[in-house]
Amino acid sequence: MRYAKRGRARFTSHRDFCRAFERALVRAQVPMAYSSGFNPHLRISYANASPTGAATEAEYLEIALAVVCEPAAVRDALDEALPPGLDVLAVAEAKPESLTDLLQASRWEIDLVEGDPEVLAAAVAAFLARDTVEVTRMTKSGLRTFDARTAVVELTALDGVRLSLLSLHGTPLVRPDDVVTALRTVAPELATDQPPLILRVEQGPLVDGRIVDPLA
Repeated sequence: MRYAKRGRARFTSHRDFCRAFERALVRAQVPMAYSSGFNPHLRISYANASPTGAATEAEYLEIALAVVCEPAAVRDALDEALPPGLDVLAVAEAKPESLTDLLQASRWEIDLVEGDPEVLAAAVAAFLARDTVEVTRMTKSGLRTFDARTAVVELTALDGVRLSLLSLHGTPLVRPDDVVTALRTVAPELATDQPPLILRVEQGPLVDGRIVDPLA
């Protein structure tokens, strides 16, 4: 299943979305399968969720059903049951491969909101010319330093102070805000208190340098 977080819904956390989605399954009367054991729960598998605050057109999850259903009917029922800004875009029968294994890369659009386009273009060139650019981010395990350069396949300055980023999924996962931090490392004059506006455009298998639809 592919879904989007749009508008103000981009500020919902992954946990908030999970709660909203489970309620939508009940309202839409989707015949869900449950896990076995003492405390059975809905069989839902979420994959590589976007960071809170990022809008996205390409989030994915898998559900297991108790009976065979028409994918289009499930899509329409769930999209109707979800709150505004959380939209189900496509539903298909699951593939044998793990969904997580299929989601190898993401393409993002990043709007820095303010800054000098020429400085941004120079920062992109300087970033791409380096072999490593280390950034530090607070994680669940504490403060962690890692290389943000290795994950970047493409980074392009667009009109104004906007960027197009194609990045690989790995461990640790390099997020678009990590790349913004890295750019500000090589070009401190880009630093601002204004948070960037981030949109995930697509994610899926990376084939010949481009992302293909994981549901195709």
